[in-house]
Amino acid sequence: MTYCVGLRLREGAVFLSDTRTNAGLDNISSYRKMFTFEDPGERVIVIMTAGSLSVTQTALAKLQEAIDDPEATADSSIMLAGSMLHVAELIGNALAEVRADVDRRLGQPTGASMIVAGQRRGGILRMFLVYPEGNFIEATEDTPFLQIGEHKYGKPILDRTMRYDSTLEEGEKAVLLSMDSTLRSNLSVGMPLDLTVLRAGECRIDRQRRIEPGDADFRRISDAWSKALRQSFAKVRI
Repeated sequence: MTYCVGLRLREGAVFLSDTRTNAGLDNISSYRKMFTFEDPGERVIVIMTAGSLSVTQTALAKLQEAIDDPEATADSSIMLAGSMLHVAELIGNALAEVRADVDRRLGQPTGASMIVAGQRRGGILRMFLVYPEGNFIEATEDTPFLQIGEHKYGKPILDRTMRYDSTLEEGEKAVLLSMDSTLRSNLSVGMPLDLTVLRAGECRIDRQRRIEPGDADFRRISDAWSKALRQSFAKVRI
């Protein structure tokens, strides 16, 4: 399974994804689910994927093929598209096309979704959730986060803490705790984790790192959160 979360805040955006993929209890693997495309200072795009691995990998391969095409245009390449809205449309079209082809070949429906975000020079930072059919919704100031995959375990902390005016530091802490809650409650989500941070207006990756099992910083945050919850639970009176 999968858990990916993206925050679109006034200061920028924070993204976190796991890497576990399973096709049954005895077939568990790790695959990257976060992909970045960057022309520093000009354009940056982050894509996170969930669902059928064959669908998402093929859709991403088609998007990369269009980027690499010497005759690429604004109507074919996400690195040339005139707006992030058009980027989301191109990605939605690729996802829907691949999903429909796989469904036809298998004779049964498959599922796949993506979180797409980024900024081009002269535009604003935007974030979209792209559905299997290719349609999408956008993160707003009222709802500044989007999730795909096993989202229910990590959603409560985001609902309670995240606002559009939250800082990037607060956002990073929130997505890490959201992931920690998911890891504890669902074995189909697993490490390593991929983290990316963008600052609004810079059109480049501000920070990116992989969090491996046993990472000291992640363990410290997890332990501190568990302790804080136990202490708060003890203080509540009924």
